[in-house]
Amino acid sequence: MENRVVVSIDFGTTYSGFAYAHKIDNEIITNDTWPDQIGPLKTNTALQYDKNFKNVVEWGFPALAKNQKKVKGKSKNQTASKPVEHFKLHLSNIPDNEKPVLPKGINYKKAITDYLKCMGELIKETIATRWPNVKFMEQVLIILTVPAVFSDQAKAIMRECIYEAGLINVKSSEKLQFITEREAAAVYCMKVLKEHNLDTVGSMGTNFLIVDCGNSTVDLTTWQLLENDKLEEKTIRASGFCGGVYVDKSFLAFIARKIGSTVLTLLEENHYGELQYMVKEFCKKVKFLFTGNKEEYKTVELDLEYVCPIIKQYVTGDKLEQLEEDEWIIELKFEDVKRIFDPVVNKIIKLICEQLNNSGPISAMFLVGGFNESRYLQKRIREEFSSKVKNSNISVPSQPVVASLRGALEYGLNMKKIKTRRLLRSILRNLS
Repeated sequence: MENRVVVSIDFGTTYSGFAYAHKIDNEIITNDTWPDQIGPLKTNTALQYDKNFKNVVEWGFPALAKNQKKVKGKSKNQTASKPVEHFKLHLSNIPDNEKPVLPKGINYKKAITDYLKCMGELIKETIATRWPNVKFMEQVLIILTVPAVFSDQAKAIMRECIYEAGLINVKSSEKLQFITEREAAAVYCMKVLKEHNLDTVGSMGTNFLIVDCGNSTVDLTTWQLLENDKLEEKTIRASGFCGGVYVDKSFLAFIARKIGSTVLTLLEENHYGELQYMVKEFCKKVKFLFTGNKEEYKTVELDLEYVCPIIKQYVTGDKLEQLEEDEWIIELKFEDVKRIFDPVVNKIIKLICEQLNNSGPISAMFLVGGFNESRYLQKRIREEFSSKVKNSNISVPSQPVVASLRGALEYGLNMKKIKTRRLLRSILRNLS
């Protein structure tokens, strides 16, 4: 049967999401309704199993971040099973000692399949609500974004997991197609090029840089727009582990100096959900609001007694005395926040410098990915590079966190029109 609906899925290491559209009206809708959440465009790539690690109890956000006050009778010796996360890293070409250790009885294929099954049920429910007459297995095309470094074997495993999760009816189904995250981001940014009147080819062609700052990694690719909306990769992709999660890690290092590193380790081992709830509060109050403007910054107070009450059972000695004197309130002053951000932001700035040195002049720079929602990161990039980009064209497209997701859907809706994929394949073959 002919495809009537296209669904794009971004299965990420830390966060995942999906978007969908009907081929008649082409309106792209990004899902924003998740378990225990309404509003976010992605949810956590996390699972909570029962005590035997056989059945999924929670998935997404509620599997990870928990406010302990909601759990009655919880004590230092009563801990929930630790969430399973980052299992996608088992498909990456990284040393085994850098891959997360999974609980006994859980292998990475089971975790991936279980997560996709949970998300798949939500996708099917969403499509059935919007278009009751659409037959999912016969009339829905799925576009899955994958990292550019994924091997054919990794993609084959993803196809197997998608099949086992019940999203396609045969493993070889053409109802599942792949697109790399950087290809998808490029497709999305091509539309923005037209808004900037940059879609005409000059003597050198129009070069643009995509800075994709995700939660774990930052990927940079310079593209050249050719005639007939074709794209050529101008330089070899650069990347680094300096995404948004490293700001979270820097924040936890700051907390460790207040409560003691041993206490932080105990919380990570025994009360991971409560610790992640504290990180969530930091993100909400500080991470995406901080601009780097000292005059407008107001010191943020973090009430440890509220965000992580179990912490009171662990802190001892001088640090306990100090926290009790401060009524368990930790202040995040301007200098504190800047020190949390700067080591990560400086690495991103360095990556962009190196990429620009390799690519030569560019006509536009696009900031996509979830971490590029940080106003401070945007400010630092503009300060450093506005003079190096034609007409200071540094743009943050609408909803940067889902740029690849929406680009993948655009590709799925217009596979016969978009010439990007054919050219990319030849370019990538030449590079290899």
